[in-house]
Amino acid sequence: MPRLAGHLLDGISIGGVETCIDFPELKLCFDLGRCPDAAVLRPTVLFTHAHMDHMGGVAWHASTRELRNMPPPNYVVPRENADDFVALFETWRRLDRGSMRHSVTPLGIGEELELPCKLLARPFRSPHRVPCQGYGLWRRQRKLKVGYLGRSSAELRELGERLGDELYDWTEIPEIAFTGDTLADVVDREEVVRKARLLVIEVTFVDERVSVEKARSKGHVHLDEIAERADLFENEALLFTHFSSRYQPYQIERALDRRLPPHLRERVHALLPPGGPGFEVEER
Repeated sequence: MPRLAGHLLDGISIGGVETCIDFPELKLCFDLGRCPDAAVLRPTVLFTHAHMDHMGGVAWHASTRELRNMPPPNYVVPRENADDFVALFETWRRLDRGSMRHSVTPLGIGEELELPCKLLARPFRSPHRVPCQGYGLWRRQRKLKVGYLGRSSAELRELGERLGDELYDWTEIPEIAFTGDTLADVVDREEVVRKARLLVIEVTFVDERVSVEKARSKGHVHLDEIAERADLFENEALLFTHFSSRYQPYQIERALDRRLPPHLRERVHALLPPGGPGFEVEER
């Protein structure tokens, strides 16, 4: 389990099969394709879109938490999927005869949500074959305004009671950006993708077996498109995910070494699929 840009993370992501990116210290994960066991421990799940390899494990997640007497989870769902998401659980309850307790928070582009870990979640549009949104997670920090420096603790307490947040200057630091499934255009469009300390981005195709044009027709990123944008990434660390199942881990690492310039390659980490015979699925 690596620590990238200060954040401990784990997960699995195979294009068309399953994706779940887990941040155990933040007590949240992104997407639940088939719901790894560790993800059951996460009370907050942020969903990017409704493809089965990103949302298919949600009923199992809710049911298993209930069986283990854990608190009901909260599912952050793109606003355009919210009604169908609620209807999905109504159907599952009739089939399962269980309550599958949970809460649903619809969240759309231009909105924000303070998460239990105190980070602010702000969705952005990730262009894909179906409606999809990525998430920027922001940390707010406060600093005493210059005019109040040197005051005693008693004075600051009294001022705080009167002025509240006006006592401080506030800054926001983009900690994490998670794109979900997307075209490479999201890099050009979304500043948080380029500037977040940690960027988690799908790179489904990595060599000539699938062309850039074919990758785009599927709504996914090709490694060559990342290489073309190498100078745009200001991130402290990048995690590439969602590799096609046609690739072996060594083939992915070799492609990263050959196709990325050194100044980007040294910051890139790959969430590699399990080894074994390659197989092909239709990436969604």
